[in-house]
Amino acid sequence: MDRERSIAYFSMEIGLETGMPTYAGGLGVLAGDTVRSAADLKVPMAAVTLLHRKGYFYQKIDPNGVQKEEPEEWVVEDFLHETKARASVNIEGRTVQLRAWRYDVVGMSGFKVPVYFLDADLPENTEADRTFTHFLYGGDLRYRICQEVILGIGGVKMLRSLGHHNIKRFHMNEGHAAFLTVELLEEHLRRDPKNTIDAHAIEEVRKHCVFTTHTPVPAGHDQFPMSLVEKVLGRQPALEMKEVFYSDHTLNMTNLALNLSHYVNGVAKKHGEISREMFPAYTIDSITNGVHVATWTSKPFQELFDRFIAGWREDNFSLRYALGIPKADVWKAHSETKHELMQYVNHETNTGMDTDVLTLGFARRAAAYKRADLLFHDIERLQKLASKRTPIQVIYAGKAHPQDQAGKDLIRKIYQAGDALKGNIKIAYLQNYDMELGRMITAGVDLWLNTPEPPLEASGTSGMKAALNGVPSLSILDGWWIEGHVEGVTGWAIGETDDGEGKNRDRAKDAKSLYDKLEKIVIPMFYRHRDRFIGIMLHSIALNGSFFNTQRMMQQYVLRAYFH
Repeated sequence: MDRERSIAYFSMEIGLETGMPTYAGGLGVLAGDTVRSAADLKVPMAAVTLLHRKGYFYQKIDPNGVQKEEPEEWVVEDFLHETKARASVNIEGRTVQLRAWRYDVVGMSGFKVPVYFLDADLPENTEADRTFTHFLYGGDLRYRICQEVILGIGGVKMLRSLGHHNIKRFHMNEGHAAFLTVELLEEHLRRDPKNTIDAHAIEEVRKHCVFTTHTPVPAGHDQFPMSLVEKVLGRQPALEMKEVFYSDHTLNMTNLALNLSHYVNGVAKKHGEISREMFPAYTIDSITNGVHVATWTSKPFQELFDRFIAGWREDNFSLRYALGIPKADVWKAHSETKHELMQYVNHETNTGMDTDVLTLGFARRAAAYKRADLLFHDIERLQKLASKRTPIQVIYAGKAHPQDQAGKDLIRKIYQAGDALKGNIKIAYLQNYDMELGRMITAGVDLWLNTPEPPLEASGTSGMKAALNGVPSLSILDGWWIEGHVEGVTGWAIGETDDGEGKNRDRAKDAKSLYDKLEKIVIPMFYRHRDRFIGIMLHSIALNGSFFNTQRMMQQYVLRAYFH
């Protein structure tokens, strides 16, 4: 059965369990949800990633808001079992041996999708080579390219070693895995008596490859100098077609994936448009991201759906019937999730948050373009919003990349704002944001806040998780929210789509729009017109929860990319 897999899904990070720190954020969590829905829908997939033995990092924040990073050790054998398969890659002229650890994702009917975690930490490798699969997004350019060689080239070789010889589609989740195209070309060379890479060989490989690009942000598009590529990979015949691989003596992994894929997509309709502007020479479709419904729906809401919507797990689209759930039952389920979150926040931060107070949530990677501090643009105006009769409180969480100083500065600014607002608005920043914390926050707050600089959001998925739990969004019109937003029905927009993009965006104008929506609409509705607020909660589930899920997303990949 395992050998009949026809789809191989490659991702540098895949988030499967909180106890397995094999993910950094949205990309990895999306990958985990993708695999879960593949298992539910019995898509014949096998997934490949790296082991990340020391995790991404464990985040600690000191009282001044300064982030500290520590390795996140975990016991691999508690979650995975080692396969007997072995493969190797050539790095800087040395043979680096690899093994694979297996994790089975089990779908609703018992169908399994194996996830293979590649590991270079073997005694036959040098001490330095053994570390290549230790840290997610760690080290310098050399460390990164060596990891990507292991993921792409090593991943294809490992699949073959495991007996997966009939893969019809290789899906690259972001450009990190694009070296798999090099190994597929090398396989073609070994079969071809002419032993040449030509247009025919390129076309043969393209037929088998699918590429999803996830971000317009430059940091998401890895680039390596030609000299480093040649040093690490040596003289690979496939790399001699320089027009396919290089531009200005640089290897751009996104361009490599674009050049060698028959199907390419962005992760929201708007992101598809932006990607076509960025890469006008290519045909780029869009498939909007989703989340795995059963994973991200809190227990009280699962029980609620079990009572009122038969078969919602098997058919996520049936969540559109949520409009028929009595409002009192919805509020009861929400109150349970909120109570759990408040207990956790108060235990961890001693903030003294109150279950009856309107609670805003903002949890995602701490990166400058996400503008986590927009809420504090005008502290005086923000203070005036929150009266004793209509208070607000805010919960934050998110890690900044260890080398992202701007992201770390954002965390410090939020801490400083919390100090400035003491006695008026309670602010909590929860440490070490992970999947479990993500589940708790997206389900337990009253309003989901998202304030990126358009068009850099690409998609975003945290607001989709919130919607499943009846939490409406107050968000900038970017990414998925352009598609999910119906003003005053599923939530509220901050600003307009034509207010400028990126550095042209007027921050003060966005902040004013945010304050206006809170002051004039959200706060009065939450406290004085609770029935209307619950109506918006129900529409969040019925309109957004029923559509922005990986069940619908995976069905689109199957129809457009995998078996087309």
